[in-house]
Amino acid sequence: MIWTSLYRRLVRKVKHRTVDSTQPEKPDFEKDLPGSTGEHHLQEKYGTRKRALSFYHNQMLDRLNETMIHFIARQEMMFIATADGQGECDNSFRAGLPGFVQVLDEKHLLYPEYRGNGVMASLGNIRENPHMGILFIDFFDTAVGLHVNGKAHIVEKEELLAHFSHLSSAIQQYIFSQGKKLERWVLIEVEEAYIHCSKHIPRLSKLPKEMDWGTDDPVKKGGDYFQAKNESRPWVRKRSQNGK
Repeated sequence: MIWTSLYRRLVRKVKHRTVDSTQPEKPDFEKDLPGSTGEHHLQEKYGTRKRALSFYHNQMLDRLNETMIHFIARQEMMFIATADGQGECDNSFRAGLPGFVQVLDEKHLLYPEYRGNGVMASLGNIRENPHMGILFIDFFDTAVGLHVNGKAHIVEKEELLAHFSHLSSAIQQYIFSQGKKLERWVLIEVEEAYIHCSKHIPRLSKLPKEMDWGTDDPVKKGGDYFQAKNESRPWVRKRSQNGK
């Protein structure tokens, strides 16, 4: 598969540090099941193994099926979770027009990184540790969520364009439509995909708002909404009386 080949080639370019695990190994009967050693031990401790097995066997896949692919194509937002090489976590938000997350095939997603605040928190984590958790939530129609977990890699524009002929015409058009505010892409290799049930997801009404993707306008970005600008912070040295 072309996208598997591209992903593996990109991964070889950077040696990622992985998070050390202190959990004991899974028992033999669990080694083929999805999920972490920690969750399996807690299923045993709290007596939820039967429910967990039902979920693994009925709701979780190692790929995207057609219904999931159509669901992603309708979404305008997602939440992404990453961690650095030491396990320090970060959660962030990504949004775009419907279809901003492109499904390349059942095992690969591609989404754009627009110009932001320059911190590169999520991408910095990916550089150290490729594991990413994505949560799509449809607040406006079905009130259902979709989890997609996998490994991510940063793709520069030039690298993507080198594989341009392998992209669908819809994706090609999307790339050209984004202009300079789209700085790079993130490619995800899907390892797990499963539902987030709707029972606690509110159904919301969407209000009109003009979007300016990648803007540097402080007002449009929310300004100093939380009034943090003049607060003290431990990583900034106090200026001496002479102003140095």
